[in-house]
Amino acid sequence: MGREIREEHFGAADFDRFHQALADETAQLLDWLRTQPPEDPAPPPRLGFEIEAWLCDTQGRPLPVNDAFLAAMDSPLATLELAQFNIELNSGVFRAGPGCFSAILDELNETLRRARRAARHAGAELLMAGSLPTLEPDDLGIHHMSQQARYRALNSAILEQRAQRPLQVDIVGHEHLQHRHADVMLEAAATSFQVHIETRPEVAHRAYNASLVAAAPVLAAAGNTPYIFGHDLWAESRIPLFEQSVEVGGFANSARGPIRRVTFGTGYLHASIGELFTENLEHFPVLLPVALDEPADQLAHLAFHNGTIWRWNRPIVGCDADGRRSLRLEFRCLPAGPSLIDMLANTAFALGLIEYLVAESPNGTLETPFSEARDNFYNAARYGLDARLRWGHRDPVPAPRLITRELLPRAAEGLERLGIDRSERDNLLGIIAARVASRQTGTHWQRDWVARHGRDWPGLVHAYRGWQNTGAPVHTWGL
Repeated sequence: MGREIREEHFGAADFDRFHQALADETAQLLDWLRTQPPEDPAPPPRLGFEIEAWLCDTQGRPLPVNDAFLAAMDSPLATLELAQFNIELNSGVFRAGPGCFSAILDELNETLRRARRAARHAGAELLMAGSLPTLEPDDLGIHHMSQQARYRALNSAILEQRAQRPLQVDIVGHEHLQHRHADVMLEAAATSFQVHIETRPEVAHRAYNASLVAAAPVLAAAGNTPYIFGHDLWAESRIPLFEQSVEVGGFANSARGPIRRVTFGTGYLHASIGELFTENLEHFPVLLPVALDEPADQLAHLAFHNGTIWRWNRPIVGCDADGRRSLRLEFRCLPAGPSLIDMLANTAFALGLIEYLVAESPNGTLETPFSEARDNFYNAARYGLDARLRWGHRDPVPAPRLITRELLPRAAEGLERLGIDRSERDNLLGIIAARVASRQTGTHWQRDWVARHGRDWPGLVHAYRGWQNTGAPVHTWGL
């Protein structure tokens, strides 16, 4: 869904044409996956990143000036998002190995420096957070939608699939939020940090399974979104909010299922990552049957359709600069913020744990049943470090104990297998360990700030932005 489209209205012939192309390209992909020889030795994976961020005024309120921001930024690394007060910052591509995290940190720091300068030029301040505490429902109207045809078309398609029924938000956390919304702008309330991890055809299904298992403990240590519309909800409230903000199911016009377009997943894979693309074809109706001109071997229809299915761990098929196909997993469950070094620490924890699971388990799951991985994920999102998680089909244990005693050492082994420098590994995983020991995630810091200062949402944003701009990890922030 990152590409712009020309048309916004479609007929039956458009859907038939697109679906046929999608079926043909899915068959091509499955054939490619079956015939690719294993790489020996296998190269370390490449990594890439997306940071979704907010543009705010001096009171910490959303400021709809992303066009002015992009003009001032003047960089291919910056793009629009759904709302005019959101932007996306992208990274280059990095090969996992010695010095990679230092190089990533240097580049992203420079990108953020330029982005903050561009935001000030547009009269705004930049903020990286899972949501914006000052955000109000009225901010999320069509009048604040970015002026791209793809967003208008997506809104129309989602509402058509829902028979024009409004979207319903119903989240029970520390408090209870109920809200009805008329359009998909609700999605703009959730902003994330997305990690792209390259994988190979012969192990991609195991890496996907491993990403499902790893998601819960990583998310438990990374919560940063307690407040939505002034309500104290989950440790990572983005998860239920996003699932409900574009709630459309599979075929038979069922908005709630049986398979949803925003989902943790329907099960582990058995033999190929192609099983997910077959599921895309067979279980999700085409939302936007746009006319795409690329040659069939570019798999443009397959990629576009996949972009309208928002799994928390999403496979992506791309092409290198020389035209070779590539596979990667998009680890989408992490919030933006609290600081850049926190986001890279979360990346190291996820990357190392996934690598360990792929290497040490025949199917990447370490005997954790899918139902437990799924329940772990939603418990982690709701309770953060207060969650109790199951691992390897054992009894639930407190998340801090599991992370500290078992998972950080395994993540360290995984990073060592990837050739990550010991100093970088120990520094980044040490941030996770210190965060867990202090019990101060971004969510805990925000709740503690509100407990001390009251529900002064502009004050919270001001204090949060001040600490974020220091670059210090959140476990060191004061109140």
